[in-house]
Amino acid sequence: MDTCYRHTDRETGISCTRCDRPICPDCMISASVGYQCPECVRGAPAAVPRNVAGAVLTAGDPHLVTKILIGINVAVFLAVLATPALAVHLELLGRYVEYIGGPVQGVSTGEYHRLLTSVFLHQEWWHLAGNMLGLWVVGGPLEAAIGRARYLSVYLLSGLAGSALVYLLTPPNLATLGASGAVFGLFGATAVLMRRMRYDMAPVAGMLVLMLAMTFIPSGVSWQAHIGGLVAGALVGAAMVWPTTGGRNRTAVQWAVCALVFCTSAAMILLRTAELTS
Repeated sequence: MDTCYRHTDRETGISCTRCDRPICPDCMISASVGYQCPECVRGAPAAVPRNVAGAVLTAGDPHLVTKILIGINVAVFLAVLATPALAVHLELLGRYVEYIGGPVQGVSTGEYHRLLTSVFLHQEWWHLAGNMLGLWVVGGPLEAAIGRARYLSVYLLSGLAGSALVYLLTPPNLATLGASGAVFGLFGATAVLMRRMRYDMAPVAGMLVLMLAMTFIPSGVSWQAHIGGLVAGALVGAAMVWPTTGGRNRTAVQWAVCALVFCTSAAMILLRTAELTS
């Protein structure tokens, strides 16, 4: 029988899984598969801490992106208060002749930026306050859980999907604006995350039911933006937290689903544009 390479007086039948040197019980260090010797463990690169979505944990403020998004929304609201005409060039979807009293403008004329800029606009201070409160309460913990890049992807893709569904299903001269579609997307991703972590679903489920009920009460609320954002957020959130494959495969699955949501939104936009310009 072999003897331990560090304690030559001790026989052993166990070898290091990395270098294959025989090791005794005192030298065995448990690894993911088998045992390793002290030298191999000391020479191995340190494990990189990652969150539930597989993103590398970063130092600094875990709510940085959420704060930046809130800041952008507030800054745009103040800019529109100072220059009301600015909203006409940022918020309107579709094709608005009657509303702007001038030449045809809107997404159907190639102004595709409106699909995202409208997500950062709000009509009244209470509209802004409500959405920003939801963004802070839901967005902050979600950002900390899945990482900045993945969190920002959920927010932007949810906002885009909400705008795309509004553009597809509403009359071309109906003005729609607000971050609620993106915020609903964060709720959808949070629900998936809580289900994945086996947390108590009652709080988020109750909030979702209440918000959906308010969505369908006749009050001028755009249900298209809410539903589009919610579905997109749930899909992207599921891609972020559910894959069990590791490393590059997991990242590929996540960004492939993001691309799928983006392409689906783009398809709705192109379909509606073709209808309006035919």
